[in-house]
Amino acid sequence: MDKARVKAARAISGFRLEIEFADGLRGEVDLSSRLFGEVFEPLRDEKLFAQVYVDKFGVVCWPNGADLAPDALYDRVAAGCGKTVA
Repeated sequence: MDKARVKAARAISGFRLEIEFADGLRGEVDLSSRLFGEVFEPLRDEKLFAQVYVDKFGVVCWPNGADLAPDALYDRVAAGCGKTVA
């Protein structure tokens, strides 16, 4: 099992995601300063941001085609860049 595989993702206020990984690591990632560019800027619409889902490969995705690499998210949460959720 790939530890960085995302098991669950949920949008929370302030353009943050609450994420749980396959190995049980959980935390929050703040994306508010990273929503720019052609693919990610549309996610500034809270309704679209809230439509986050995890695909069959454990990747965080949105209906507009935006996605986030699970390895990078894992590293941010593990390094404490996200607020750890108990």
